[in-house]
Amino acid sequence: MKSEKEIVVFLKNIFKEFLYELKNVQNVFQLDILKSQYLGKKSVLVKYLKNIKNFPLLLRKKRSIFLNTLKKDMLQQIFIKKKHLKNKIFKIHKNIIKYDVSLPGRRINQGGLHPITLMLNKIKKFFYNFGFVSLEGPEVEDEYHNFDALNVPKNHPSKRLSDTFWFDTKRLLRTQTSSMQIRALEKYKIPFRIIIPGKVYRHDLDMTHTPMFHQIEGLIIEPLISFSNLKWLLNSFLKHIFSSQIEIRFRTSFFPFTVPSLETDIKNVSGQWLEILGGGMVHPNVLKKFHVNSKKYSACAFGIGIERIAMIKYHIKDIRNFFENNIDFLKQFKSE
Repeated sequence: MKSEKEIVVFLKNIFKEFLYELKNVQNVFQLDILKSQYLGKKSVLVKYLKNIKNFPLLLRKKRSIFLNTLKKDMLQQIFIKKKHLKNKIFKIHKNIIKYDVSLPGRRINQGGLHPITLMLNKIKKFFYNFGFVSLEGPEVEDEYHNFDALNVPKNHPSKRLSDTFWFDTKRLLRTQTSSMQIRALEKYKIPFRIIIPGKVYRHDLDMTHTPMFHQIEGLIIEPLISFSNLKWLLNSFLKHIFSSQIEIRFRTSFFPFTVPSLETDIKNVSGQWLEILGGGMVHPNVLKKFHVNSKKYSACAFGIGIERIAMIKYHIKDIRNFFENNIDFLKQFKSE
């Protein structure tokens, strides 16, 4: 076994060899090889560091200080050499590559909002001008808020598993933003005007339907609000979104939570009538649950499918285009 003095001399000679080889290093790749050779897992220095635990305590401390100092010095020399090599490369590149600062710079492509976001913003802005306030509600709903409180019968087809995404017997993904009407009636004092934008979920998938889509629900509770007021508001809304020249028709319909109820259609360029939104006067059974004085207040509600409006407005034939993240499709809306 080597004496302590012999080991110190041996390690100092290794350090001298290291410095000699370091001078001849020409690039970062060679430097990495040298580092691995002298400080890697199989290097002599690391082998001695691993064996320290086998020595007596006093000798262990002394040898540990010496070995770690040696390692630190090697790392310091490698760092200096690496910095020198990088500066050398930078100077070479600087001399080779010349920049003409008078040349025009590259233009950065400007992004744009998604057509659904554009339409949502446009619709919300319209209703804000009429004094509406925007609210948001939970997408995971309970049966009471999504169905029961909205006067939907227990055996209604919309409650079936083939139409609704159920988590268990009471919790589901909301099928309509109408559920937030109930939460608003529970939380806020009347009168109020609210819109509720958000995602809703139904079992449906084809060119005009997806399992998740966007909807805006509107609710007005005020003294003397009438069916005529609702028709005027929806008429103004559609003319604002599409054109003042667009043909609109209202026809009777049925929803469990409104009576009377209506569907609103617009005529397209081909002369076809397209169903666009629904609404009506809030059913008395809904208002009774919240002790609304029907002699003083009346209420109307409406529901707007955002994808439906956007498809007609922007002449989109397949609803699935909204969710495919196709750059060529999306960049069409940058100017909107």
